[in-house]
Parts: sequence; C-alpha cells; structure tokens
Amino acid sequence: MNKAMLKQYSILVEFLGKALGPSYEITLHDIGDYTNSVVAIANGHISGRTIGAPLTNFCLSVIADKSYKHSNYKLNYNGVSKDGKILRSSTIFIKDENEELVGMLCVNFDDSKYVDISKQLLSLCHPDELIEQKTTYESVNSILDDGGESFSESVAEVTETVLNRVLANNNIPIERLTHEERLSVVDILNQKGVFMLKGAVSEVAKQLHCSEPSIYRYLSKLTKDKENS
Repeated sequence: MNKAMLKQYSILVEFLGKALGPSYEITLHDIGDYTNSVVAIANGHISGRTIGAPLTNFCLSVIADKSYKHSNYKLNYNGVSKDGKILRSSTIFIKDENEELVGMLCVNFDDSKYVDISKQLLSLCHPDELIEQKTTYESVNSILDDGGESFSESVAEVTETVLNRVLANNNIPIERLTHEERLSVVDILNQKGVFMLKGAVSEVAKQLHCSEPSIYRYLSKLTKDKENS
C-alpha cells in the first residue's frame, strides 16, 4: 500500500471508529508485511489488538486462495475475540490500479451488550415464559470450525489457532502423528497461508514437536509433488 493510500485509509479508520462508536472495531491491514500488517486500528479493545499485529487466519486464507480476485468484499461472517465474544465481521479488499490486493479494511461489530438488552426486554414482555434465543453457532469452536476469523496479537497465536483446528478436525493427537500425517497437516497449513507469516516455520515445528528442517523438507516435498502433478 503506497503512502497516499495508507494516509487516506488511516483517516477513514479513525473516522469510522468515532462515527460508529465503541462497539465497532475498524482495522486496516497492509499486506506488504504479513507479520506486522495492522497499520491503523480504532477501538482495538474489542479484539485486544494493536498496531503491528499480524494478519488473521481469515486474511491469510483470502490471500492464499486468491478469493479477493472474484470479489471486492466479504460481509457478515463470524469472528471470535480473545475473550470469547462472537463478533460480526466484514472486510473490504483494497486493490491497486492493477487489481492486485494491497490491503484490507475490516469492521468487527461486538453486539453482545445489545443481545443482553434484548433478552432483558423480552423477559419483561414475557415474564412467565422461557425465553430461548437461538444462535447460528452453538459455540466459539463451531465458529472456528466453520472458517470463522480469530484475532491474534502474534504469529504464535495465529499458528496455534489454525493448527489446533486442523488437528481437531482430523481427530489426531500431536504426539501420535505419523510422518504422512505430519506431511498432511503441513500441507493444510500451507494451503491456509500460515507459512506466509515470518516465524511460522519455527512455531509450527515447536507445536508439531519436530525440527524446523523437517518442516522445510515437508514444504519442499509438497512443492515438488505439486510441480509433478
């Protein structure tokens, strides 16, 4: 993202943060640096992030699968804050004159207090009835399993979030992974864009209980297999 765009969108972040109020977090990502991509943020208390935080798992996936090429934005998907609150998120893809992705502007809405107020009002209207409010997801984990966004302050947190989900989905305990299973896990992490983050190889090696050279060998084999397929 060039300086002019950075300045313009940073002002927009500040404006939207004040105009929409403290229940809306506005975040600007510059994808020139995946590891320190947050360059402007308003109401960061919602996710607990600050300037310099890395790309989220959602942003990495968008870059890895190039879905931004077929759309200008994604609306109303779920995210999870560090304290477990379910957020409603939307992201616009910022592109240059060649339609290449240079940044993302994200809006994360925390509606928890409004949900609480609505429940209280309903209980006043129907004091003798059991009020049940259905939600789209049963838990935070179900949101993450469905590809929801997790907001992290470090590469370690991003890697751990994605890795834990991959292992949980495949019902595989880390200590019992075979060589082929480790290769499969690394392949999935690579498809999700995790290794675009600086330091991700080290974190994955640590969490998979293997060496960094092993991770590089897995990645090399995956590249060769893809070239030969």
